[in-house]
Amino acid sequence: MECSNCRFENPEGMNFCGKCGQSLDPVPPVFPGYANRSPREYTPPFLLEKILVSRAALEGERKHVSVFFADVVGFATLSENLDPEDVHDIMDGCFEILGQEIHGAGGAINQYTGDGVMALFGAPVVYEDNIHRACHAALRVQDRMKDYTRDVKKRYGVLFQLRIGMNAGTVVVGAIGDNLRLDYTAVGDATNLAARLESLANPGGIWVSSAIKKAAEDFFRFHEEGDYDIKGKKSPITVFSLQGETDKMPRHGTGMADALFVNRQSESSLF
Repeated sequence: MECSNCRFENPEGMNFCGKCGQSLDPVPPVFPGYANRSPREYTPPFLLEKILVSRAALEGERKHVSVFFADVVGFATLSENLDPEDVHDIMDGCFEILGQEIHGAGGAINQYTGDGVMALFGAPVVYEDNIHRACHAALRVQDRMKDYTRDVKKRYGVLFQLRIGMNAGTVVVGAIGDNLRLDYTAVGDATNLAARLESLANPGGIWVSSAIKKAAEDFFRFHEEGDYDIKGKKSPITVFSLQGETDKMPRHGTGMADALFVNRQSESSLF
């Protein structure tokens, strides 16, 4: 499936372009009001302040980040069986959960689609433990989605589930405009693998790369899902699912984004 934005050839079943992150949905998505707001409206004040302070140093910088993709399983079928206003309401609640948990962990959503998001942890605001933050946010999202799935089933009679894929790697930050729209260029392999892991993940699952697992295994529990042939990779890639936190994981409240970071040797080895 060719991306209309960058012309990258993606395999069937992909929801996002593996090169630039553009949605591959041939039908214009239904965007809820939450997704249509300007970034200034949906970005929480603490993160907005940090982005504005960091803006001057963004252009042309290489940053090691965690790339986070989430989308709704079977969104096309769900949309066909519901009134557009119902789809709007369901996705509005879903984006609210994604926004709260991603932003609350210090991540930045740089793209909304009709049925999912792309987010980065580690840019534009740099955190040494961006991988841990991404894992924490993913678990929080899926935990909250359990209740939300039950509510949607009860109210609308449909099964509503998310799947998440994550990878860690280097991206080049192109620019950030006055309207806080992030433009990430030369994303390459880091985004490609994250998008493909998202498309492989089970409903309600969080599938991650070995880079994520290696950096976070002291604080999070993982299960090996097996080796998969990934387009663009010479050898099969070992894929893991994120299962939960270990008892070593420090507990963070809403102030997680301001936590102190120590002992990050394993993350530094990945740069």
